Amino acid sequence: MRCAIVHYHELGLKGRNRGFFEQQLIRNIRLALNDVEGIKVERLHQRVRVLFPPHAKLDLIRDRLRCVCGVAYFSMARAVPLTLTNPYLDKLGEAAVEEFRAQPFSTFRITAKRADKRLPVTSMDVERAVGAFVRQTLGKEVSLKNPDLTIHIELLTDQAYLFSEKISGPGGMPVGVSGRVACLLSGGIDSPVAAYRMIKRGCRAVFVHFSGRPLVSRASEEKARDLAKLLTTYQYRSRLYIVPFGEIQREIIFHTPAPFRVVLYRRMMLRIAEHLASRERCWAVVTGESLGQVASQTPDNLCVIEQAATRPLLRPLIGMDKIEITEEAKRLGTYEISIEPDQDCCKLFIPPHPNLRTNREAMERVEAALDLGPLVQKGVEKAEVEEFRFPD
Repeated sequence: MRCAIVHYHELGLKGRNRGFFEQQLIRNIRLALNDVEGIKVERLHQRVRVLFPPHAKLDLIRDRLRCVCGVAYFSMARAVPLTLTNPYLDKLGEAAVEEFRAQPFSTFRITAKRADKRLPVTSMDVERAVGAFVRQTLGKEVSLKNPDLTIHIELLTDQAYLFSEKISGPGGMPVGVSGRVACLLSGGIDSPVAAYRMIKRGCRAVFVHFSGRPLVSRASEEKARDLAKLLTTYQYRSRLYIVPFGEIQREIIFHTPAPFRVVLYRRMMLRIAEHLASRERCWAVVTGESLGQVASQTPDNLCVIEQAATRPLLRPLIGMDKIEITEEAKRLGTYEISIEPDQDCCKLFIPPHPNLRTNREAMERVEAALDLGPLVQKGVEKAEVEEFRFPD
């Protein structure tokens, strides 16, 4: 029987609540594989087993499981029946030979793990017996330090699982255990990474993109759609709000001094995003800000921006530098989308010398020249909504 054995890390520390987290992980694995016929996902002892039919596309299953948050690692395994009275050491040896005969290797080792301590043989007994059988049958040499092939055997109550590869997953928490958050998605490099980091912590992200339309083209909107679609592979269902922000920016330009505009843009975006977050029952708003990276992200300006918020404002990238963020974006696959040229609304009408140390009192005086309520309402009412699903 072919299957995937899924392991997790953090979920095992949840005590009496572990069952809730495991069940959410199982639901997410089923969602990730819901277009694969014959899949069966079930809970084992501190593991999850994914059974699939012989005709299943293994590469597809691997790719999908790699993107399931909460999965520390998994292995594509072969199952061998066991009983408490007879662990079938000879059957394990035969299965190992049949499974790995075609692989090119000169040296090997056996690593066994006995999850059910009621089994009458120890892990070391299994390693010795199976190793001896493979050595005698295939004529390969044992190397405990630098083997060409490591054969892993996990022994549960009624099954043993043989595999040679541990495939890393994202780790973290299953999507859905940490509520919803509204993520500002600019189309740049940083914000998709910030959204992914919250998804990995179990949050379901609702994306909010501010477009410079009608003052600029829709290029940034297409990037936001592509990024939302890619991030949906980690959370299976997504909603993207596209807010035309050009007219609001024009009002800010007409009525406020140039040095304050960068922070004003961000405060206005935050107010609009909070209205949409309330509609979506999000408990927080997420941004891709990194301390000191640009003028709006100096300590003083970050504080003034956050003062416009009424719910938690999360900044997962606050302590990361651009190189670290870029490397993670490349690993996620968002980097190539983010660097495509567009006309970002945040780059419109940027003054040559923005204020780096804005304070609350000065910002409130500047905002007094704006009729904030109608501007926020205009952004909320004109927001366009799009839905994404994976697999589609």
